[in-house]
Amino acid sequence: MTLADRVSTHHEVRRAEHTTIRYTASGPVGGPTLLLIHGWACSRSDFDGVTRHLPAGQRVLAVDLAEHGASRSVREVWTMEEFAHDVAAVLAAESVSTAVVAGHSLGGAVAVEVARLLPEVVTRVVALDALTFLPLFPAMDEERAEATMRGYHTDFATAVRRAVEDGSPAGTDPERVTAYYEKMVAVRQPAGTRALEGLVRWDMDAALRATRQPITVFAVRALLAQEAVDRYRDRLTIVPVDLGSHHFPVEAPEATAELLVSVVG
Repeated sequence: MTLADRVSTHHEVRRAEHTTIRYTASGPVGGPTLLLIHGWACSRSDFDGVTRHLPAGQRVLAVDLAEHGASRSVREVWTMEEFAHDVAAVLAAESVSTAVVAGHSLGGAVAVEVARLLPEVVTRVVALDALTFLPLFPAMDEERAEATMRGYHTDFATAVRRAVEDGSPAGTDPERVTAYYEKMVAVRQPAGTRALEGLVRWDMDAALRATRQPITVFAVRALLAQEAVDRYRDRLTIVPVDLGSHHFPVEAPEATAELLVSVVG
């Protein structure tokens, strides 16, 4: 794919509770819009490589969720639904009438909630290695949710290290694993842990039942359980990919751009 000749501009939109959402825009105003949402403890800059490989006529918005990247907030609510309002504020600020929303990891959950919140605006959801992790989905009861979060509350660094390793198939460069760990363990607190709690307590099945748009999931083959395919094949179009680890949009930006173009059109 030919690199697009893009000029990116940086913007911000303000919400209640001293929340400032910062985002990057590129491509022609009024062009077909693709909105990109990063994963937990990541930032919109993770999509810089992907954006450079998207067609020049594609309008691209990459958002930093609250307390991630350059966005800031003192709010108390850290649910997937509240993150969706961050994204909705950007779409409103940009006067976007139709958009495809793509999210990596936690961003995939947020993308589903954006589609549920804005059914007349969002035409399709794309999840990049998201929505298929059965240890997180479907919704947990309180006892299991507390057990899942206990490690993060007692030894956050070790829990993050384990999560990064779980998302790294055999053969992943150890230096990459370490780099991802160092980035994610430095997530701003207390929002980082609270956001993870929000994901653990998110009822994906209920969200999917309330979302009508088509959802395509590009899932790392080595991390994809057949049980997840069997459970969600009637609701999600799951496409296995071999592009690296859980963070493949960073590792294979050109191939990721091609995947997005294949569904955006």
